[in-house]
Amino acid sequence: MGNKLTQTGIPEPNIQQLLRRLPKIDDCLAALTAKPSLHSIPHACIKSSVRDFIDLQRQRIFKHELVDEKVLNLSQMLPAMIDHILKKDQVQFRRVINATGVIVHTNLGRSLLPAETMDAIHEAGAHYSNLEFDLETGSRGSRYSLVEDLLCELTGAEAGLVVNNNAAAVLIVLETLAKGSEVIVSRGQLVEIGGSFRIPDVMRRSGATLVEVGATNRTHLHDYRTAISDETGLLLKVHCSNYRIIGFTKEVENKELVALGREQGIPVAEDLGSGCLVDLSCYGLMKEPTVQEVIASGVDVVTFSGDKLLGGPQAGIIVGKKTIIEKIKRNPLNRALRIDKFTLSGLESILRLYRDEQTALATIPTLAMISASIEVVDKRARRLLRLLRKDLKSHCTFSVIDAASRVGGGAMPEQNLPSRAVTVEPQHLAVNRLECALRSRDIPVIGRIEADRLLLDMRTVGDDEVPLLHKALRGIFY
Repeated sequence: MGNKLTQTGIPEPNIQQLLRRLPKIDDCLAALTAKPSLHSIPHACIKSSVRDFIDLQRQRIFKHELVDEKVLNLSQMLPAMIDHILKKDQVQFRRVINATGVIVHTNLGRSLLPAETMDAIHEAGAHYSNLEFDLETGSRGSRYSLVEDLLCELTGAEAGLVVNNNAAAVLIVLETLAKGSEVIVSRGQLVEIGGSFRIPDVMRRSGATLVEVGATNRTHLHDYRTAISDETGLLLKVHCSNYRIIGFTKEVENKELVALGREQGIPVAEDLGSGCLVDLSCYGLMKEPTVQEVIASGVDVVTFSGDKLLGGPQAGIIVGKKTIIEKIKRNPLNRALRIDKFTLSGLESILRLYRDEQTALATIPTLAMISASIEVVDKRARRLLRLLRKDLKSHCTFSVIDAASRVGGGAMPEQNLPSRAVTVEPQHLAVNRLECALRSRDIPVIGRIEADRLLLDMRTVGDDEVPLLHKALRGIFY
């Protein structure tokens, strides 16, 4: 009885016959020795990747996906084998081009850092430093003191502390001030942010007991006052930076809550989430409370992120009254949550830029992208359009359209920033395949698909990345 025919009309040999045709590992390794593209890869890694590649072909045979004996010839398999080896050896943590229009993109690394900040981080890693050494006394010092003065100068706080992210900042504040006590929070502020971080969950972990007051949309001062008991350890306000309740709403102003806290002898804390040192309402965005304004309202302790609206490295920043910050510093949990020298050097560099607001706006990428005029973004889009039309007009249709960018990172969720996007409509390729191909480039490009077109939002693309975008698209068609 003859072999069954495949859908392509090729006779389907039996599985054992196909398996015997697979090239031997040693023969593969011998054929690969002359390939220059593999010379930098250790032999053991090449051997492991070859075994993996042959195993994949074996699985394809068992699934009847590979039935043509000719494909199993070593010379036929070699190009795909080399691609597999190079892909396995590729660095996993990679640079990408963000053409989504989301500025603080959590999935793409949040805030970019300016060149001087990267220089400071390199300096911290390449040389010894005074991380915990007091240069004046010659004795052991505190890493926190290296940025505390700057934090106080910029925010008006009495003292400051930095931990490894804002979730950690909220946790250690609650654990220090309210472990075994009750914490009163407005029901409308019990937020969940990315990664399933929920205020009630963090509160349980801290050992504090949550007391909800008010309704989802309206909370009054008397709601807090009525809930206060001998067990109350903290009044907590959570800034809802990642969503908005609109319409018939009310929340208690900071000054009212602070006055109640003073009257009852209970500290007041506010988690700002994103946190910002610059009033961005000047650039068409909704007014967000700055850290300085919250401190000036009398709140005892404030927490916020370093890598969102601040535009720095990942960090959880805690500022407030000296007596409270000192308690938090003495908490044993502080050691588990402390920042390393790279975060510290990067954060100091960013904070120093904030001493002059115009310098901060011009040099911190997050602020520069937020404040960039539509004319600047349009100019960047037109430059890419000219390059693409010159080389690829026979493969795609291109145009520049109005678009809407977002701040991202859980900040200002309902706020759009006017932007310009370059649209790409491939003529002989499905748009989803084009999007996938761009993600597979040496420097992956991340855009978005709308109305069967690929959109490249130019607010989040740097001037130096325009030629790279052009090269990535050109490489797909040539």
